[in-house]
Amino acid sequence: MDTPERAGLDPAEVRRLVREVRALTTGERPWAAGAVVVAGRGPVIAVEEAAGWAVRYASYNEEKDAGVELPAGARVPMSVHTPFDLASLTKLFTAVAAVQQLERGTLGIDARVAAYLPDFRGVAEHGITVRQLLTHTSGLRSELPLYDCRSDAARLELLRAEVPVSRPGGGYRYSDLNLLLLQYVLERIAGRRLDVLIRDGITRPLGMTATGFGPCPGAAATEDQRRPWGKAERGMLRGVVHDENAWALGGVAGHAGLFSTARDLAVFCRTLLAGGSYGPARILGPDFVELMTTAPGLGFAVDQPWFMGALAHRGAAGHTGFTGTSLVLDPATDTFLVLLANTVHPRRRDPDNAPRAALATRLARAVRGT
Repeated sequence: MDTPERAGLDPAEVRRLVREVRALTTGERPWAAGAVVVAGRGPVIAVEEAAGWAVRYASYNEEKDAGVELPAGARVPMSVHTPFDLASLTKLFTAVAAVQQLERGTLGIDARVAAYLPDFRGVAEHGITVRQLLTHTSGLRSELPLYDCRSDAARLELLRAEVPVSRPGGGYRYSDLNLLLLQYVLERIAGRRLDVLIRDGITRPLGMTATGFGPCPGAAATEDQRRPWGKAERGMLRGVVHDENAWALGGVAGHAGLFSTARDLAVFCRTLLAGGSYGPARILGPDFVELMTTAPGLGFAVDQPWFMGALAHRGAAGHTGFTGTSLVLDPATDTFLVLLANTVHPRRRDPDNAPRAALATRLARAVRGT
C-alpha cells in the first residue's frame, strides 16, 4: 500500500474514512460483523484496511433476534486477504465476459436472445434483446424460485418458459434473471462454462488469483440461512454461495457465485479505469469499457447516489451485492472504492446503504483539487 499523498488524496479525509469503516463493525448490532476497504487513485492504493470479524457468530437466535456469538478464541478476525461472497458483483464479471464477445463480433448487442437460445420460448416470444438483459430493461421479474425445483431439468424448464411481466424495452426493472440468461447465451456461443470464460478472459490475465467461483473455505461467513427469512434450510454459511438460486445451480451462475478479495477487486477497478488494460494484460478495448460504464451502462449502474454518495453525478459506475459488497469507480477523478462486508452475518436484514454512500462521499472529499 502507498500513501494518500502520493495518490493525490487528502490524508485527513482518508483517516476519517478508515475510522468510519472501523465504526461500522463495532457495537452489539453493527452494520456488519466485519469489513475490508480498499481505495485508491490511478495505480496507487491509498487505503487498505480490515475491521471486525470474518466469523463472529455460530448461529442466529430467532427468539432473541440476536446472533449467538462464538467464544472469543473461536472467532476469526477479518484480514485484508479475506475472501468474500461477492453476490451481485458477479454480474459485473458476466457483463465483461459478454462485452468481450461483443468486441470479438460473436455477440450482437441488439440481437434477440432467441437467436442464441431458440429453446427459451418465453424470451423468444417477446423479442428480448441482449442489450435489454445488460440494462435490466427486459421486463423480467426479479427472480424465479429455482431453489424449490427438484432437478436441473425442472430448473431449466422454468427458465425456458419465463415471460416478462412488463414490456421489454420499457422501463428499468432489476432482475437476476437477466444475467442468468446471459450466462446461457455466453455458454452457448462460446462452448465453455461461465466459470471458465471468466477465469480465462478476466481473472487469469489480470492475475486475480483470489477470485473464482466457490467453494471458498476461508471466506467471511454470511448467514444462518433458514426459513422464513431465507429461502432454504442451510444453516450458517461460510465458503459456499449465499444466493439460493446460485446454490441450486451448483454455485456457478451469471448473477451470483463469485468469491474475491478487496485487493483483487482493486485490480479489476484499476483495469477498467485504465481503459481495459492492466500491465501487459488487456481484457477490453477502451471504447468497450466506455460502453459498459457510461449511462445507462451495460451491467454497471451509473451515477447512483444511494450507494455512490458524492461520487455520483459525474460518471461514476459500480454495483452492490446483497451480502454487503460494493465497488465504485470514478473515471472523472481516476478513483475507486471497494467495500466488502458481511452484513448478512448472522442473518439478512433490510439493506442499509447509507454507510456505502457515506464512504464514497468521504473519498470524493479526499480527492484534491475537487
